[in-house]
Amino acid sequence: MSQVEEMPRQEPPPQETHSLTAGESSPTDLYDKCIFLSRNLWWSWHPEVISLFRDLDPIRWRQLDHNPIALLKEFTPERLANRASEMVLYSRINYAVRRLKEYLATKPNWGATNTGVLGAKPVAYFSAEFGLHESMPIYSGGLGVLSGDHVKSASGLGIPFVAIGLFYGQGYFRQHLDEDGYQREEYQDTKVENAPLEPARGPDGKPVTIQIDTRNGQLFAKVWLVRVGRVQLYLLDSNVEGNKPEDRELTNRLYGGDERTRIRQELLLGVGGVKALRALGITPGVYHLNEGHSAFGPLEVIRERMHYEGMTFDDSLREVAQRTVFTTHTPVPAGHDRFDGTLVEEHLGPLRDALGISYEQLMGLGRVEAQNGDETFCMTVVGLKLSRRANAVSNLHGHVSRRMWAHLWPWRVEEEVPIGHITNGVHVPSWLAWQMRQLYDRHFSPGWSSGMGEPGAWQNIHQVDPGELWETHNALKSLLLTFVRRRLSRQCRRREEGEDAVEAARNVLDPNALTIGFARRFATYKRANLFLFDLQRMLAMLDSRERPVQFIFAGKAHPKDEPGKQFIQRVANLRHDERFAKKVVFVEDYDINVGRHLVQGVDVWLNNPRRPLEASGTSGQKVVLNGGLNCSILDGWWAEAYDGANGFAIGNGTQHVSDEITDRRDAEALYSVLEEQIIPTFYDRDVDGLPRKWIKMMMNSISTLAWRFSAHRMVMDYTRACYVPAAGGLSCDMPDI
Repeated sequence: MSQVEEMPRQEPPPQETHSLTAGESSPTDLYDKCIFLSRNLWWSWHPEVISLFRDLDPIRWRQLDHNPIALLKEFTPERLANRASEMVLYSRINYAVRRLKEYLATKPNWGATNTGVLGAKPVAYFSAEFGLHESMPIYSGGLGVLSGDHVKSASGLGIPFVAIGLFYGQGYFRQHLDEDGYQREEYQDTKVENAPLEPARGPDGKPVTIQIDTRNGQLFAKVWLVRVGRVQLYLLDSNVEGNKPEDRELTNRLYGGDERTRIRQELLLGVGGVKALRALGITPGVYHLNEGHSAFGPLEVIRERMHYEGMTFDDSLREVAQRTVFTTHTPVPAGHDRFDGTLVEEHLGPLRDALGISYEQLMGLGRVEAQNGDETFCMTVVGLKLSRRANAVSNLHGHVSRRMWAHLWPWRVEEEVPIGHITNGVHVPSWLAWQMRQLYDRHFSPGWSSGMGEPGAWQNIHQVDPGELWETHNALKSLLLTFVRRRLSRQCRRREEGEDAVEAARNVLDPNALTIGFARRFATYKRANLFLFDLQRMLAMLDSRERPVQFIFAGKAHPKDEPGKQFIQRVANLRHDERFAKKVVFVEDYDINVGRHLVQGVDVWLNNPRRPLEASGTSGQKVVLNGGLNCSILDGWWAEAYDGANGFAIGNGTQHVSDEITDRRDAEALYSVLEEQIIPTFYDRDVDGLPRKWIKMMMNSISTLAWRFSAHRMVMDYTRACYVPAAGGLSCDMPDI
């Protein structure tokens, strides 16, 4: 196994046995240590540090969205010292500080052994959003959470790595449902003083700012630094003096505004990100563009090479493309950003002048048919043209992407289109419940967590006593139901509903019933309402006294997605129907915290997108770590994960050209798998009350899937197949081509 320090050591932290005495840390020193811990998001995937902050004030910890910086601002050093004495925290704080310092100072063996040439020139990873923790709301959903997990695993593996994004002053919206169950959006200002931000400084020690020339003036941004373990994340913020009022608000909201706002955000991310790296004195060996949002970046790198090395545009493009990796996540043409020529020239015109190319040449870089004047500029097309290593995010998505973009390489057959695949994975320590981690620590090989991206680390799950695994799962399920009831009662109070409604919310759901979870973006193709296709058939399952079923839903629709909002409304309003009340619930304001509770506590995770529109999906991978089982359409990651003994499949992986027929067939397949497989297996108990066959499937799921769909495995694949060869090291093919 590789020796990667990621999860806590096996020995427990020393116990405090006395109060502060002479010679020990002063209140100020103790406060500074807590601040040190809070300023690096390393704490967010270490449960023992999370519990340390929680113990300072459990109620405020929850109210402050688990934000340690905001919590510490409510303490004076003296009050913190008193609380630490009361809760016996001194040694725990010292232990955590020591572990963080050791983590930062240690270079893991995997990174030192496998990254080669990257040691001198790191990977620069660009993404429009980063889902690192609920207290840092600069993400909207799956893409951001994936980026956050990618960064955390790069830190754990010791990859030479920096990340570039945008700082959103209001982030993504908070979701509230009104009395009619309709989604309402609320935007809240992020308090910079409560975020783990510090000004990014260049080699001269001065805060870094950048400027971008456009046809209608200059765009300025300052750069923030966020420490994520060993990785430095740089966020550009346009709320600075010198910008026009509308530009100061440019980075206010994630995925807000019109096309002009979007292209200016993407100009700032791509071109501004490259400029920020140069100002910081960082010379990347590889540029990784996570989706097309940052695809303007390589154009600025090309300009740099031309300016500093005297190269021609064509020669510079070849050199830069060789060092650029592009990841596409979108399996439908409508999901790719496109801009008309007027917007492109307004924002890229000065850069085009510096590159010495014509308007048509620039537009051609973003067109499938370079000379087609009627075609708009597509960010995915320019990303593919300016990179020599491109990948989709699952095996099936790779096939879809090669078919979608085959016209870019008309001289190749579809199978030879140079788009490979690296299947997404999740950061195990961020999503693994503390109770499950304790179980693994007791039964897995010592140091198992250092090889979480390798199959051998997980095989001892079959040696765990079935009763112990089932008891642990039920404890997590109980915590989930407590969380859901608390959130639902809070929703009722916010809507000023009566005490009867609040009390009813406190008693929804049955801890003994089969509990199915569904949480994700409420895009229509994800079909959150598929379970309602045949109401009578579903009601028969919900109403069963011997084998009841219940559902927990959560998710947001884009503010402009009216059909998605209607899906939410239909599901949420089932609470008014006595046939569904207490058995189907909707938890509002879906975020990392809600997702964490759901993936750790459900019995079954439901995913029923319209195949093949799910590029990958990662929520079900988080469920695997915690013993839940997946029930999914054979799409995205599940198409390559399901083996017949580690979960359940909806249908057989086919679809019809008619969406109506596809939906009808998939609904029938969903009901059948529930009635014939899931419900009977869950309720088939032995004399000890254990569902032996179900537990065996839980074990099969963990042993076959936990390592394959970990972010550690994903980042190792990127390093071997993309990063090292792009930087000039030993070449390695994509997993599928």
